[in-house]
Amino acid sequence: MYHRSRIFFEVLYNSRVYCNTGKAVAAYIAASDAVLECACGTGAISRYIAPKCRLLIATDLSTGMLRQAVQKCYQFPNAKFRYADLMHLKCRDERFDKVVAGNVIHLLDDPESAVKELLRVCKPGGKLIIPTYINDEGTQQRKAVLLLEKLGVQFKREFDFRSYRQFFWNIGFPDAEFQVVEGRMPCAIAVITKS
Repeated sequence: MYHRSRIFFEVLYNSRVYCNTGKAVAAYIAASDAVLECACGTGAISRYIAPKCRLLIATDLSTGMLRQAVQKCYQFPNAKFRYADLMHLKCRDERFDKVVAGNVIHLLDDPESAVKELLRVCKPGGKLIIPTYINDEGTQQRKAVLLLEKLGVQFKREFDFRSYRQFFWNIGFPDAEFQVVEGRMPCAIAVITKS
């Protein structure tokens, strides 16, 4: 059910954000980068990252979504797709130049630990790129959250722009940069440079 509701939401209801988030994330990727993308879903962001980097390892917990991501990115030989849990990544420390986790942080029981795990596998000087849906009470974005919840999506945390920025401040990243992709339910992209 989650898979179908995600496609309905991203492709039909929130298509502008669906397309433009991938483009915005890809702007942070360099040709020499080895990139890890966690929670890649159906490859909405992967298809923009893959043509820009040296290596993309895209992971997800859903084999169905991974199959769709593979189909979306079949033309990119540098893209590899793997089943993996972003909370417990089985790779060495400081392996990747960029680490991306798109539209998943609000679905996690422990997003703070997820950010620490993503940071662990990022090289010093590398970047964590974490797009997340944001909303404001009483607006169209709030209606989108209610729609997703009716379709079976379980939000563990709802962010507006201010609370998303505060989340990173609270866990030790006051210098995180942010970009907002506008649409029916906007997406805030947090970018952390690992020191």
